[in-house]
Amino acid sequence: MSLPVVDADAPFFIVLNAGSGKRDASETRAAIETVLGEAGRTCEVFEVKDASRLQETARSALGKARERGGVVVAAGGDGSLNAVAQLVLGRGCAFGVVPLGTFNYFARTHGIPTDTADAARSLLDAVVRPVQVGLVNDRLFLVNASLGLYPQLLEDREGYKQQFGRSRGVAFIAGLVSVLREHRQLRIRLERPGGTRSIRTPTLFVGNNRLQLEQIGIDEAALIEHGQLAAITLRPVGWLSMLGLLVSGALGRLGDADNVFSFGVDRMTVRQALPYGPKRVKVATDGEIVWLRMPLELRVSPEPLYLLAPRSPVFEGARADEAAAPDS
Repeated sequence: MSLPVVDADAPFFIVLNAGSGKRDASETRAAIETVLGEAGRTCEVFEVKDASRLQETARSALGKARERGGVVVAAGGDGSLNAVAQLVLGRGCAFGVVPLGTFNYFARTHGIPTDTADAARSLLDAVVRPVQVGLVNDRLFLVNASLGLYPQLLEDREGYKQQFGRSRGVAFIAGLVSVLREHRQLRIRLERPGGTRSIRTPTLFVGNNRLQLEQIGIDEAALIEHGQLAAITLRPVGWLSMLGLLVSGALGRLGDADNVFSFGVDRMTVRQALPYGPKRVKVATDGEIVWLRMPLELRVSPEPLYLLAPRSPVFEGARADEAAAPDS
């Protein structure tokens, strides 16, 4: 499919997750509408107060965008972007982003400002660029997909954020508490071009975001720009070694740890290694938890997402200068 054509006066249909970010949703909406209105651009904001209705709302926005030659814009964290992008992928429509999350890996990777007004302003002079996305059983992920310990960490972190607020410090403390618990080991078989391997591991993490992977120190980060995903597994370890791995990731040196195995792949099947293993597993995609049926098929999407990206990207700091625990 060829790149979508976005006219200079194309309208924006903005799906705003009211629960994302520290700022009040009405302030966020006003900032976006002010910037676009002053530029003489038409926009319609679909404010979503119940996250379970994100895709339903995005479907309405997509329908209008296709009718009027417009752009669907997701305003929220990486999980919100995922929900909207899931519908836009393969529909011949451009996809814009106003980041409102804690880490905003997807936006930062593509040079989209994290300030709301600046992000809205960047839409005005943007160009359409094809960007790689991953699929797990045909469910899209922009930043990462994982099973095992990592989804549990995300669930624990969300509970902490509800009590103590959304910040990177809270995310790190939640991760610390999570890894100190006893965890069930996954017994899985990885099938990929070049061979099959049965492993026992607390988690399988598959990344599609160079910035995040570089920050935790994974050498395969560069493969993302060459049509691959980066897979990471851990050898079974005790709580003290797990704590060391968490610190290594925060310092950007996870790839140097002896208990970490990482590799690049464009397609991989994950099966239960034991015949009586569970039929369905908990999987995290860009921070959102879902249950998927085994086996899991992880691959690079054959079709890219057509991102409305800044003509002059704004990269906030060097790629690896803000080491942080994995997040989305």
